[in-house]
Amino acid sequence: MRIALVSLAAVAAAAAATPALANEARVEARGGVVWDGSDSDAVAGVAAGYDYDLGDKFFVGVQGSADKVLASNTRVSWGVGGRAGVKVQPGTKVYGVASWQSKYCRYCNSAVGVGAGVQQDLGSRYFVKGEYQHLLVGDSTPDADMGLIGVGMKF
Repeated sequence: MRIALVSLAAVAAAAAATPALANEARVEARGGVVWDGSDSDAVAGVAAGYDYDLGDKFFVGVQGSADKVLASNTRVSWGVGGRAGVKVQPGTKVYGVASWQSKYCRYCNSAVGVGAGVQQDLGSRYFVKGEYQHLLVGDSTPDADMGLIGVGMKF
């Protein structure tokens, strides 16, 4: 039984590692501002994702994030989403993004974010990016907007 479990774990690890050779994993630190009609606050966080190439020009990706509004009585908001875009020139990606974000505070609502961004490579391993998302909150809560700037590393 132990040999079967070890063998299964080895096959799963090899299968999970194989796609990383052809496409691109990334991690980033990011910060920015979130605002609604009456208020604005700074936000800081991290994100990790994986982009899959669809030929030479197009790509799709998945991403997970953890962001914190830097104001009192807030907590980390966990997010999951995806992006799809085009490589407009070597080292530059322009993309649309959609994500779900958990609540920023105890009595807040979760949100769905839609937006766009641009990512620019700095050499072969590092990148900077700028991103905008409109957060659709619902439940009579005003929608919000978020602008982020990130720096990261590709694997």
